[in-house]
Amino acid sequence: MKITVYISIGNSDDKLRQKDWSAFVSQARAGLRQTASAIHGEWYSAPDAACQNACFCAEFTSQARVDYARELLTDTRTSFGQDSVAWAVAQTEFI
Repeated sequence: MKITVYISIGNSDDKLRQKDWSAFVSQARAGLRQTASAIHGEWYSAPDAACQNACFCAEFTSQARVDYARELLTDTRTSFGQDSVAWAVAQTEFI
């Protein structure tokens, strides 16, 4: 069983100062590295972009690990006062 997910976080509402945004990204990344079997990529908004965003592609090998990752990300976003984290499960198709 392999579950591939794209996880996106952002600070488009400017709730977080730069120092807090950096800590939010670090905690989200650490939670994913702790729970995922692989991280296939990390993408970040350009330094001069109007909004700060980050996206991670993570692979999980069990539903239990998915559930744990979701729990960690929910706790992280809550502790930083963020309203949401985007969680997009990929339907991989080889053509």
